[in-house]
Amino acid sequence: MKAEDLELIRSWCGARSVRRGPVIQTLWSGYGDITRVLLQGCERPSVVVKHVRPPAQTASDRSHQRPPQTASDRSHQRKVRSYQVEAHWYQNYTTGPSCRTPVCLGSTSRGREMMMVLEDLDVAGFDQRKTSVGDREMRVCLRWLAHFHALFLGRNPDGLWPVGTYWHLETRPDELEAMDHPELRAAAADIDRTLSNCRFQTIVHGDAKLANFCFSCSGEEVAAVDFQYVGGGCGMKDVAYFLGSCMEERECEEKVPVLLDYYFTELRRAVGREEGREEVPAVDTVALEAEWRQMFAFSWTDFHRFLLGWSPGHWKIHGYSRRLTEEVFQA
Repeated sequence: MKAEDLELIRSWCGARSVRRGPVIQTLWSGYGDITRVLLQGCERPSVVVKHVRPPAQTASDRSHQRPPQTASDRSHQRKVRSYQVEAHWYQNYTTGPSCRTPVCLGSTSRGREMMMVLEDLDVAGFDQRKTSVGDREMRVCLRWLAHFHALFLGRNPDGLWPVGTYWHLETRPDELEAMDHPELRAAAADIDRTLSNCRFQTIVHGDAKLANFCFSCSGEEVAAVDFQYVGGGCGMKDVAYFLGSCMEERECEEKVPVLLDYYFTELRRAVGREEGREEVPAVDTVALEAEWRQMFAFSWTDFHRFLLGWSPGHWKIHGYSRRLTEEVFQA
C-alpha cells in the first residue's frame, strides 16, 4: 500500500493519522489483499481496505490481433469484472440492519488497481467467523438472506451482474465442457433459462457461503461481505448454495425441509415489512413462495453442474445433489 493510498484513506475517514495494520487475507489467485488500516484522531479505530491488484496482462490482453480467448483469459476477465461490480455495489446500494453489510467509506481505481475502504465489521460487533454451524446459526444467516431478497425484490441489478452468482452458466463455458455428465450438460441451458425466467426476481448475493458471514458475539446477528458476484436472479440460488456450504449429505436430507420453511417464514415477514413503504408495490407472497420452492432443486442442480466441471471430486458432490438433479430431469 503506497503512501498516497494511506493519505486518501486518512482524508476519507477524517483521521489525524493512519497506519497499515495486518493483512487479513489475500485475494483469490493473487489479485491483491484485504488489510486492516489503523486510524487515530477520528471516531473509527480502524477500517478494512480491499486492494485489488490484478497480475500482469495475459497474452491476449496485450495482443492487438485478438487471438482466441483461453480459459485463463476468461478467468482473468471475470475476476476483474467482479471487483468492478463489487465497487459499484458498495458505492451505489445500501441495505439495513436486518441484512447488514459494511459501510463503504470510499472507493477509487487507478489504472489496473482498485481500492475499497470499508467499515471494520469487527469493530461494529461482528467479529466472529465460523467454519461449522448448527441450526441456530444457519437460521440467522437464512434470515439475513430472506430480508436481503425481500429488500431487492423486483429491482433491476443496475451496474451489477445481470445474472448473479460466480457459477452462472454463461460465464463458465470451460467447466461445462469439462464435466463428465452428458445429460446434465445437455440440460444446463434449460435449467439456466428456467431460473432466469422466474416471475419473481431479486438481487442475489452470489457467493453466500458460510465464510462470507460475520457473526455477532451473541450469534443472533450477522453481516455479510464479499459482493463480487452480486446480481440479478432467483433468491433460491443463494439459499441452496448457503445450505450446501454448511451441511453434508445426511444433514441435507434431514434438515433442508425445515430450514426452507424457516427461510420462507422470514421472507413473508420481510416482504410484508417492505410493502409498508409507499413506493413498494404489493407482492403475491403465496405465488412467490410456490415459485421459489419449485426453483430450489433447479438452483441446487445449477451449482451441482458447475462443481462437476470445476472440481469433480468435491465433497459437495453427493447423493443429495444427485437426487435433486434427478428431480429436475423429471420435472
